[in-house]
Amino acid sequence: MQLDRLLQSQGFGSRKECRAMVRDGLVKIAGVVVDDPFAEYDPAGLTFEIDEWEWEYSDLVYIALYKPANYECSHKPKHNESVYHLLPDPVVARGAQSVGRLDVDTTGLLLLSDDGMFIHAISSAKRQVTKTYRATTAEEVTAEQIEKLLAGVMLVDEREPVSALQARKLDDKLIELVVDQGKYHLVKRIIAAAGNHVSQLHRTGVGALSLEDGSLPEMEPGDWCYLRPKHLALLGYNAAEQSK
Repeated sequence: MQLDRLLQSQGFGSRKECRAMVRDGLVKIAGVVVDDPFAEYDPAGLTFEIDEWEWEYSDLVYIALYKPANYECSHKPKHNESVYHLLPDPVVARGAQSVGRLDVDTTGLLLLSDDGMFIHAISSAKRQVTKTYRATTAEEVTAEQIEKLLAGVMLVDEREPVSALQARKLDDKLIELVVDQGKYHLVKRIIAAAGNHVSQLHRTGVGALSLEDGSLPEMEPGDWCYLRPKHLALLGYNAAEQSK
């Protein structure tokens, strides 16, 4: 693939802009400045440097972001900054979208990708990909509330009780829950229906991916990392198989 086309595919601008970038000596491959935008490269496994940042060519991009509080999962935020401001411009330019959303005040693991099939697979109710949360509550957690969360509670506009797959008390005002549905404000609503109120919510995991068990690199709020095939496997997703 010609270098200008390769860079364009990775979100670095139009072909004209990418040619100018190369001719200006801003692109390095194997540590050497490349000044020919029409040079041919095998994109598979290719790494290149731009502005001291190393990039790896990828047909599709998969990202895990540790979302801080007070960020909106929207390209057009209304009252706060966008989570997309935490990502490099080329990643945003190639169309990465969040897989579902976290509320502005909710922190924790957020997945993003430009692979529409991946976004659908992880978001689909049929796949029932689990999400693990820790909820800090306004009142002390009771055994009765845990029982209600596990047995199921009625929510407005729902025909049947909605339950958590797992729910356990970690501290006087701290609950860990595992759910497999993506209903609007689900965790906050079922805890309210069980007789308490969420004052702070944090998502620790999606499927078998977690911010806490070493399945992902150690991250602080605002950090992000690429998801590799081993990470996608923990989500039950094989990009190569899906593309066939």
